[in-house]
Amino acid sequence: MFIIPAIDLKNGNCVRLLKGEEGTETVFSNSPSDTAKKWERGGAEWIHVVDLDGAFRGNPRNFEAVEEIVRSVSSNVQVGGGIRNIATVEKYLEIGIERVIIGTSAFTDRDFLKDICGRFPGKIAVGVDTKGGKIALRGWKETIDTSIARTMLEFRDIGVSLVIHTNVDRDGTMEGIDTASIKDFLSLCPFPVIVSGGIASLSDLSEIESIGDDNLLGAILGKSLYSGSIDLEDSIQRFQ
Repeated sequence: MFIIPAIDLKNGNCVRLLKGEEGTETVFSNSPSDTAKKWERGGAEWIHVVDLDGAFRGNPRNFEAVEEIVRSVSSNVQVGGGIRNIATVEKYLEIGIERVIIGTSAFTDRDFLKDICGRFPGKIAVGVDTKGGKIALRGWKETIDTSIARTMLEFRDIGVSLVIHTNVDRDGTMEGIDTASIKDFLSLCPFPVIVSGGIASLSDLSEIESIGDDNLLGAILGKSLYSGSIDLEDSIQRFQ
C-alpha cells in the first residue's frame, strides 16, 4: 500500500487539526513547500494536500501554496478542500496536480461529479469523511443520513475511480485506528480506497495491512509524522 504524507494548509501554513475541528490547529511549518521536499526525500511517491480554509469556506484559499508545493517536488500531489466547480478542477490540473479530491460537492451536486469524472478520467477522487459513523460535509461541520453502501454504488456508476476515507473522530488524535470501521468501509466500497484518521504507529500500519483487502490502496499519515511517532522512510520501506 502507498504510504502518503499529508500537508494540511491553513492561512498558508502547514498545520494539523484535532478531529477536523476549526480552531484546533497546531502550526508545524510556515513553509509547506519545505515540508513537501522533506516528505519527498523520505521517499513519498504521493503527497496529500488539503486546503482547510477551502474546506471550511467552500472555495480554495491556498492555491499559491499548493502551486509552490507542486513546483518544489517531483512526487505526485493530490489536493482537496473546497473544490466545487469545473474551473477549480481545471486550474489545479493545469499546475500539475495529479489527482483532485472532491468532498462536499460529490454529495450535493452529482451532475458536477459526473461531468468531471467524464472529462478527467482517473484524475478525480471522492473524499468520504465519516463522523460518528455518518458522512460529514462542509469542513466536517455537518453530517448527513445517507446509506454509505448505496452512495458507493452510485459513485461507481458515475465513474469515480478512487475514494479517500477519513475517520474524522480519530483524525489528529493519535489514538490509533478504528480497525472495525475501516473493515466496514472497505466492505461497502467497490473501488480502491485510501484510508486515514488516527494512524499513530507502525503497529497501526501493520493492522491496516493485515486487513488484506485488495481495494486497500494506501494510508495517509499526518500528525504521526509531524510528532515523530512514525518515520516516513521507515514506514515506506516496511509497507509500500
